Amino acid sequence: MTKAYKTDIKQLEKEFSELLLRKIEGVDELENWLEDRSKLFDKVKENTGRNYFAFNGDNNNEELKKAYDYDEEVVMPLVKKYSAELDKCFYENKFRDKLPSKYDLLIKKCVNSIELFREENIPLEIEESKLSTEYYSITGNMTVNWEGGEKTLQQMNKYLKDPDRAIREKAWTLVQKRRLQDKEKLDEIMDKLIKIRDKKAKNANCKDFREYMFKKLERFSYTPEDCLNFHNSVLKYVVPVASEIRNNHKNELKVDNYRPWDLEGINIGEKPLKPYHDIEKLVDGVISIFEEKDEVFKNTLVKMKKEGTLDLESRRGKSPGGFCDYFPVSKVSCIFMSGAESHDDLVTLAHEGGHSVHNTLTSNIKLYEYRDMPSETAELASMSMELITMDRWNIFYKNEEELKRAKREQLEGIITFLPWGILVDRFQHFLYLNPQCTAEERNNKFLEMAKEFQFPTVDFTGFEEELKHYWKKQLHIYEVPFYYIEYAMAQLGALQIWRNYNANPKKTIEDYKKALSLGSSVEINEVYKAAGIKFDFSEEMIKELMSFVKEELNKLR
Repeated sequence: MTKAYKTDIKQLEKEFSELLLRKIEGVDELENWLEDRSKLFDKVKENTGRNYFAFNGDNNNEELKKAYDYDEEVVMPLVKKYSAELDKCFYENKFRDKLPSKYDLLIKKCVNSIELFREENIPLEIEESKLSTEYYSITGNMTVNWEGGEKTLQQMNKYLKDPDRAIREKAWTLVQKRRLQDKEKLDEIMDKLIKIRDKKAKNANCKDFREYMFKKLERFSYTPEDCLNFHNSVLKYVVPVASEIRNNHKNELKVDNYRPWDLEGINIGEKPLKPYHDIEKLVDGVISIFEEKDEVFKNTLVKMKKEGTLDLESRRGKSPGGFCDYFPVSKVSCIFMSGAESHDDLVTLAHEGGHSVHNTLTSNIKLYEYRDMPSETAELASMSMELITMDRWNIFYKNEEELKRAKREQLEGIITFLPWGILVDRFQHFLYLNPQCTAEERNNKFLEMAKEFQFPTVDFTGFEEELKHYWKKQLHIYEVPFYYIEYAMAQLGALQIWRNYNANPKKTIEDYKKALSLGSSVEINEVYKAAGIKFDFSEEMIKELMSFVKEELNKLR
């Protein structure tokens, strides 16, 4: 059984208090104090991170749930309280202004945290976390009966790719019917989350939760208006390309009406891409690819395999989704996903492997604030890894046509994902700018947005109710609000890296490593610059990259 980790709360409070009371008599002592503070936060993160990883792997384990709840209800409130006090202590220290310039961004982050922190928000965040746990408990236990056996919804994904349209339709409708069984419960959770989050924003003197989260996520490089412009640019330049891809797919399937169960369907005579039959083979294959790219890439995955921090197989009671986390004391990452012997699993492992490489490259940064990457650079690491490993997918696909198909699916997936990424973000802007909306109004708004951004060419006639509630499968909306547009931003960066890689692989990987090793010690645009690309989601960049991807797709026809 997976071990639960217990933090000694009295010892932790003692160590926090000692830090607060320590006398600092010079710049060197202040730098040492900052490093000691980081070490203490690392100790906390080691235990809470391991408990989070373990609980997501077994939602029904009472011991793991108890440890996770203890972290959320006891440990983290104490950490947040002292974190605010330590920020204030650092900000008011007379030697702060004499620190070297490398601390300028840390000071900026500190000021932002002080301005945002409210002690009355701590109990609200405990309630927020409980609601996220409830969401995971509901979605992690969703199963269907398929051909006499119980299947998780993740395990049903392979049937959505079946060349037999009747099987796809049966699988899709069965999965959606199961999701709809809990729609009221999930709506109730969202009702409560919106109220809590709106209250947190008001407590922090923010006009709404969107303003609060832009500050919380330290979005110093762009504004909500920039995001709305990004939405419109994707609608203008990406949605038409995605619609073209789906129309071509419709013609390949030889169907008169393109239905939601056709989205992932393959042609009659083809089989769903299946790069592995055994999870060990998947891991070893990706390690082989990483080894060819760079020694650091390989060693990172090998260490996780050795340490047992890869939880990759689907099972009942396991949370949906995938993630990578980092245990800073052990200096090892973990990867979590629910494998279903599909091509998506290969992409997910490469993606999360990119995050783990990022963790390795920042592991020697002493300040935890500079190791804690903003999503715009974290997702650049992972999405770029998907693309720069693509040229060695022949390890999994010996058949040339299957290999081409896998690459086409990857590139087409990027184009069709971008509108979804924007839709998730646009929906959240609506949620938190209109906190008074009822569940029905929210669901109807999603239906309207989904038809415009994601499914303009897909016929949902008779399944409007299913589409209304489609957003509920996106765990980010429940657990990490406003964290999603970063995927779209980073995808544009990853495409730029891949374009550079095609011209000069060795230099691109060196630039990639150099950029990731900066962590968050510099602004986002500086990280992108170090990678040899631009942090740019303008109309011009989107148009240019769509043209590039279309050219690459033509080579794979």
